[in-house]
This record gives sequence, structure tokens and C-alpha cells, in this order.
Amino acid sequence: MIIENKTIKVEDFTEDNVLKILDKNILDKAIFFDLEHYLYKKPICVGVFGAGVYNKEKNEVNTTQYMIENREDSYQILHMAKKYFKEMKFKGKEYIVTFSGDNDFFVINYLFEKHFIEYNFEENFKLVDLQTEYEKKYQKNIGLKNLEKLCNIERKGHVMSGMTLAKTFSKVMRDNKYINRMPDEKKKRILNYNQQDVINLFHIMKDWEKIKLKDIVKMEEKREVEKLLRNENKRNLQEGSYKNQGNSFNAVFNN
Repeated sequence: MIIENKTIKVEDFTEDNVLKILDKNILDKAIFFDLEHYLYKKPICVGVFGAGVYNKEKNEVNTTQYMIENREDSYQILHMAKKYFKEMKFKGKEYIVTFSGDNDFFVINYLFEKHFIEYNFEENFKLVDLQTEYEKKYQKNIGLKNLEKLCNIERKGHVMSGMTLAKTFSKVMRDNKYINRMPDEKKKRILNYNQQDVINLFHIMKDWEKIKLKDIVKMEEKREVEKLLRNENKRNLQEGSYKNQGNSFNAVFNN
């Protein structure tokens, strides 16, 4: 198991911009939570568990990550996740903040049940989903990367797709020695990607009221143009395919 504990200093910020839940600033009462996982028809494993908590006195976020290295770790990581949440509950944390968290909770709850690990998140924490909060306020759907842009958050390093991560953890589950052949740089990229998912949940929440309606309108307009261009390119490709098929038919017929 790869275990990473890091401390990230936070620049001073004003509470006026913080997303309030029932008129309360919950930053120092929350766990910021994100999983990287592997599904094939049903959840197979948690590849990386990532979580962070904000220390108001020191103005820093403390992140914790567990990454599996073999099939045995895929069971151990679930017990470590449960232990983490129990410890955070004991320390006074009351909320879990996610983005599109239904997916993560579906995976971890499924695997908890499969391996007879008893834990009920909703009984222990209030769940806050930033995607849902955005939809409630603006009546629009949004992805994490676009929400980060609205909050002027710039990601560092490579962006990794869910497909890439799934393939990686599929290999880890099938071959216990695969992790030894995986370049250290790739391991760091995976952990860094997950850590940014976690820390950016905090930054989005603290800068929530900085989101400007004009920037949302501009983003929506850009997305609409990109959609039109994609549809146009698709039509052109289809028409080109039909045209080529017609030319081939004519050539055969004329011969």
C-alpha cells in the first residue's frame, strides 16, 4: 500500500466568499473526499482513496491518500477508509464534501457490503455535493474541470482520464507484480491527480461566491459553439463516408 500524508498551506481568504451550508461556514467541519476506482459492470476496487481536512488555526489542508499495489491491498484500503472516517468523526468532522459524489459512494458502499464492512455514511455525516449545489443555484449542469475554471483554479501536471486509471487498476488487480514495473513517475501522476481533486474541492468551496454570472454565460456560449462544431464535423464525416460509398458503387456499376 502506498500511503501519502501531505500538508498544503492555504493563502488567506475572506469568509464572505465561502459556500455556506444552511448559512454556516463548514470548511473546518468537513472532509473533502474523492476516489479513483475501477468498475467493470460492477465495482471491482478502490484504486486510490483521497481525503483532506482543513486546519483553520494553521490555515492549511491536510491530505491523506491510500493507493493499492496489489489485490490484497484492495481489501485493506476499505478498512483503512473506514478507520479514517471514524477518526475524523471523533475529531469533530460533520460533513463529507464531494463532486458528483453519488459515484464514489456507490462504489465504496458496494465494496463495503461485498466484504462485510459495516458503515453508514449518512448516519455519521451530512453529505454535500458541489455539483448539486451548483445545479441548485444556477439550474445548470457542470463538470468538475469547468467549475475549477470558474473559480480560477489551474491544475498542475497531467490530466488523467477515468479510462486510463481504470486500465491501470485493472492491471494491478490481475498482476501483483505489475506495480513493480510501473514507473515511479506514473504513480506520482496518479496520486497528484487525486490530491488535486481533493484540494480543489476545498478551493471551490472557499471561493464559491467569486463565481461570476458573466463567466458562466461565456462558458455556456463556448460550450454551445463547441457542440455545434462537433455536430458539424460529425455530419461532414458521415456525408464524406456516404459520398465515398456512392463513388465506389458507381465505379463498380460502370465497370
